[in-house]
Amino acid sequence: MMWTEVILIGVAYLVGSVSSAVLISKAMGLPDPRTEGSKNPGATNVLRVGGKKAAILTLLGDVLKGWLPVVIGKALGISTGFLALIGLAVFLGHLYPVFFKFRGGKGVATALGVLLGIAWPVGLLVLMTWLLVVLVSKISSLAALVAAVMSPLYMLYLVDTRVFVLMNIFMSLLLFYRHRSNIKNLISGTEGRLGGH
Repeated sequence: MMWTEVILIGVAYLVGSVSSAVLISKAMGLPDPRTEGSKNPGATNVLRVGGKKAAILTLLGDVLKGWLPVVIGKALGISTGFLALIGLAVFLGHLYPVFFKFRGGKGVATALGVLLGIAWPVGLLVLMTWLLVVLVSKISSLAALVAAVMSPLYMLYLVDTRVFVLMNIFMSLLLFYRHRSNIKNLISGTEGRLGGH
């Protein structure tokens, strides 16, 4: 059974390495999001350089690739420890994709997909948190950071499985690390807003 888990972790990383932003932008004849706007291959930057349709498809693609490996692992009866590793593998694949010279996105949508796969009520609360902060502030990165802070607390309260809480904390720390330039901009008041510049 151990080889099944190891293979699934490897496959999860490869699935995470598939960049929805790059592939969808290329398919729609749009600029490579790694060379335009914030140069981040994620839904927010695709929205800036390619419009709403491309951004929605990117968002759905990134959520789906986070959700699918975890759900497959659950269907196969994988233990909680290995399920957490599968979630981390797909998340790390998005951040550091082997197919795109390890230049990945910031991981917000993929982390949401992982959480929806692990425990959908947690994922739903994280999504609602993100939406609420976006509606109030119009700043996607701020919403992501607030959601990242809250998600381990939601996991602790609703699931209370230590390995999933630890997985969630690790993902949140990585999300903060990947948003370090956004944090500097937020502090200086120069962070871009959705629908603005």
